[in-house]
Amino acid sequence: MFVAGNLLFAVAGIINVILTALYWLILIRAIISWVNPDPYNSIVQFLNKVTEPILYHIRKMLPLGFSMGIDLSPLIAFLIIMFLRSFLVKTLIDLAYKLK
Repeated sequence: MFVAGNLLFAVAGIINVILTALYWLILIRAIISWVNPDPYNSIVQFLNKVTEPILYHIRKMLPLGFSMGIDLSPLIAFLIIMFLRSFLVKTLIDLAYKLK
């Protein structure tokens, strides 16, 4: 059973790293959007390609009048990422400890 425990530790670590990187990419994109970035800049294009699929699905779920002209999708994405890090990752780690 220690093999399954080690596997769950590894999976939890990878998920945590991915969620942390996604958090920072969304934060950087939100900050850059305040200064009207050049859309042909390779960094801006990379940020858009990585974060837009997530933010697009969140925008689709929000009611039209809810945001009142402000894009709240990064804030909601932050809350989802924080929830996943505190629930999913910690649950996997706790389960891994029990399997060891």
